[in-house]
Amino acid sequence: MSEQPPTRRGVLRAVGGLSAALAVGGAGVVAAASSARAADDGFGLRIVDRNENDPRMWYYRFATGAIGWNPGVNVLLPDGYHTSGRTYPVLYLFHGGGTDQDFITFDRLGIRAWTEGKPIIVVMPDGGHAGWYSNAVTSNVGRRDWETFHIEQLLRWVEANFRAYADYDGRAVSGFSMGGFGALKYAAKYYGHFASVSAHSGPASMRRDGGLVTHWANATSAALDLGGGTVYGVPWDEARVNADNPVQRIESYRNKRIFLVAGTSPDPINWFDTANETQVLAGQREFRGLLGNAGIPHEWYEEPGGHFVREHLFRRDLDGIIGRLRPA
Repeated sequence: MSEQPPTRRGVLRAVGGLSAALAVGGAGVVAAASSARAADDGFGLRIVDRNENDPRMWYYRFATGAIGWNPGVNVLLPDGYHTSGRTYPVLYLFHGGGTDQDFITFDRLGIRAWTEGKPIIVVMPDGGHAGWYSNAVTSNVGRRDWETFHIEQLLRWVEANFRAYADYDGRAVSGFSMGGFGALKYAAKYYGHFASVSAHSGPASMRRDGGLVTHWANATSAALDLGGGTVYGVPWDEARVNADNPVQRIESYRNKRIFLVAGTSPDPINWFDTANETQVLAGQREFRGLLGNAGIPHEWYEEPGGHFVREHLFRRDLDGIIGRLRPA
């Protein structure tokens, strides 16, 4: 499959460009059931829609008090899952931001083909159009506690309903763009959860250039998800920014596999993606420098092009994830 850059024009239209964004922003192993249980099993989730007909891609939609609407999740099973009896490592894979991004983003890009024959479960949940894998400081549309949904509810539900390793060496987290930030954030903040972390064009520095990424998170969340509320508050909740900022959590990446990708070239069509990837590149370079100074190994790639998922690097990353985690 050829590389298909996800469009970000939905975000551009919603916030009126980067300058408008700045203005707004400143103001153990568990045996699986044959199919997932429908009732709330103590994780705060209740299945309201599901499809388990496809032999590999199983779909669920949940009611949860953590989110004011019913988020969806795709669970991509490895070939032979239903007959092997084996227990598998799990990759939690997060989509980017924008009105065209959701839990089926990676299915559209080709995740089935990329994982063919690979012994790993891939869990792809909703994260909001601009949820930033965080619990919002303020919301005018009800709860949008994505961090609670992913870490406290979904992860436990997956491990109770699928033959998935329920330990550090059995889990990886990765994502594109906003999802790459979410992966870096969760890997540091919940150190014992994930042995491998990957950010494909994901920002790694929230305070550089006057806090551009934090302003951007506030602006996009206000416009797309929170009805004028913000992820980090205005003024910022400084303790929360500190806790979420990858470059301020360097020691929390020690003994993990780390994989980073950023583009180096302007987007010939979409100037917004050019501005976006320029900031991603600068932040990842800052992050890599700090990792290097701390003696923390990491794998990184800078390639021509703008803000999109690079299939060949995703495939390389996937092989590295499988190599790092417990084998099925």
